[in-house]
Amino acid sequence: MQNCLWFKTVACLLLLAGSVTAQQPAASKRKIVLVAGETAKVDVMGHHDYLAGCQCLDVLLRQTPGVTCVSVREGWPEDEAVFNDASSIVFYTDGGGKQAFMTSPARIARMQALVDRGVGLVMIHQAVDFLDENGDQALSWLGGVYLKSVSGRGHWDSKHVDFPQHPITRGVTAWSINDGWLNKLKFVGDMKGITPLVWSGKEYAGSRAGLDGDVVAWAYERPGGGRSFGFTGLDAHSAWKLAGMRQLVVNGVLWSAGVDIPEKGAPCTIDDAELDRMQTPREPKPKAAPKAAPKAKAATEKAQ
Repeated sequence: MQNCLWFKTVACLLLLAGSVTAQQPAASKRKIVLVAGETAKVDVMGHHDYLAGCQCLDVLLRQTPGVTCVSVREGWPEDEAVFNDASSIVFYTDGGGKQAFMTSPARIARMQALVDRGVGLVMIHQAVDFLDENGDQALSWLGGVYLKSVSGRGHWDSKHVDFPQHPITRGVTAWSINDGWLNKLKFVGDMKGITPLVWSGKEYAGSRAGLDGDVVAWAYERPGGGRSFGFTGLDAHSAWKLAGMRQLVVNGVLWSAGVDIPEKGAPCTIDDAELDRMQTPREPKPKAAPKAAPKAKAATEKAQ
């Protein structure tokens, strides 16, 4: 009788363990929606290549078990139901009011509902650039925004070697770059909920000496629940070849989705040749007509 009870107990425990094991993968699943803004047909190859950047992220994020990605083109999905079960949404788009998610009251309301529900939010490069009239609402979403009236932008060299302790900086190695940065951002009051992660400015390069004015990457734990991550670099597709920068962005996206980041950082390997193949074909910008030499111009006017 005792042996029978013992076997029954063991069988129940095994069934229970199997049930827990079966449930664990479901609990760790994360769906991330990658929204690429319209990529201009006429431009320098690799510049503001939002489509290629999201393709790159799709490859990198799927290297973490349990993560699935859905890609959206042209800045907004045809069927908004794609957002329904999202753990996080990434926007890599133009800014200054050109973001597709800011083009109608209905879309802005949809964004607000997603934030209120605690969905993770990531905005890369120009996506953080908002019109002044939308600044306060966008600030509540992302924690920090570019506003033309107070912020700065430009290209300069910076070297990034020193990172604060945070899940997003795990495994991040030093990198140097000349990128198109947006800085002097407006942040929520007292930087509450904000963790600065990377700095860049013309005067202090990549040093923390630039203080809040040079913050170009940050994590934001929203007071109503949910996580946001902002990064103002990635002007050119070639920046994805920098392992440290790539690690930072991948960690940031995963962190926003509630994924536990490994101590050595999330996996994010990709070779340069694959990155190059992802680039969107572009038509070169038309060359400006050469200016007439002063003497030739004068002679032409005299002949007329």
